[in-house]
Amino acid sequence: MVAGRLKSLILDGTYPPGARLPAERHLASSLEVGRATVREAIAELVNQRVIQTRRNSGSYVLPDALEVIRETKAPVSPDTSPMSTMEARLAVEPLIAGFAAAVGKRDAEMERLLDLMESTSDLTDPQQRQAWNEHDRQFHERIALMSGNPVMIGIAKVIAGAVDEPLWQQLRDTGIHDPSRARLYVYEHRLIYEAIATGNQEAARFYVRQHLERVRNDMLSNG
Repeated sequence: MVAGRLKSLILDGTYPPGARLPAERHLASSLEVGRATVREAIAELVNQRVIQTRRNSGSYVLPDALEVIRETKAPVSPDTSPMSTMEARLAVEPLIAGFAAAVGKRDAEMERLLDLMESTSDLTDPQQRQAWNEHDRQFHERIALMSGNPVMIGIAKVIAGAVDEPLWQQLRDTGIHDPSRARLYVYEHRLIYEAIATGNQEAARFYVRQHLERVRNDMLSNG
């Protein structure tokens, strides 16, 4: 789980290629885990060729880390249609949200992602839109991380791979140009997060389903 969280931080640019990771004690504090867990996560990322550890210097993100992380995502058939992906999401993601709400805990990284999406000023700019979409993907994947359930986390990785497919991205980008729609999505994200953080399983499942149904309708209206 911690290795996955570090990968997300690398993907969103918090620790870009070439960057030195904070000291173990700082990572342990920010990720709310023990230092031994951080060491295990770093060792796993070293084995995956994402991070390099240098004696008496620290741990550094390797130059091709982004490509390695993306290549190791769960495989999805390239001919998977966006609507097939959405049907699966509607069936699975409310369940994952219920598991996360059963833990009922606030999450600093989730709140950071919400703030980043909310502060995006110009979605007609390709770079800002790409960043918004990446934060949106990470938000949904992080719900599974908050559940602490390895099976749910694995399922979420498959879904994350599906929403990286080109056709899904094309349909999503067509709709996300609309600033009012993006604001509504972030508002719904906050409802989902608050329900999870406060342990309201029924509300978490309801808000996730409501949000995904809206996304599906928006994609169909633009497709």
